[in-house]
Amino acid sequence: MRRLHAFVFAALLPFAALAEGEAAETAADTSVETLAEAPSFGPLSAADVVFDDQMFVKRPIVVFADSPVDPNFIRQMDLLARAYPALEERDVVLVTDTDPAARSEWRTKLRPRGFSLVIMDKDLRPVVRKPLPWDVREITATIDKMPLRRQEILERNPAGR
Repeated sequence: MRRLHAFVFAALLPFAALAEGEAAETAADTSVETLAEAPSFGPLSAADVVFDDQMFVKRPIVVFADSPVDPNFIRQMDLLARAYPALEERDVVLVTDTDPAARSEWRTKLRPRGFSLVIMDKDLRPVVRKPLPWDVREITATIDKMPLRRQEILERNPAGR
């Protein structure tokens, strides 16, 4: 009986390798298509985003620094980059401002000092200001506690349905 199992296994082994190769090719084709269709979420410069255009459209997260090489700025952007899909799901627009001399609209309205992380609601009201980098888990938890976000969650998935 063991010889029969060994024989059947040896006979089917080439077919398994062939199927594995086809699966790898299909996965490669799918990943290329996924990359081509991937949403373009990422940080935008404060000069490219109009403050008032975000009202009730997006939830701004603004990262300020006095220089693009500020270690806190680099750390915060690295933390945010790890969770772009979670931020995109929450209708976030990620705005960066690393040039205090430019006096952008965001900088004049929010008045940061040095590094600053500002989380705003869709009504453009600052909810949280942090002087140090914050983990995305804490940012998303804060966003999920906002009244407008809770309403969005209930509208997407009403209780009892």
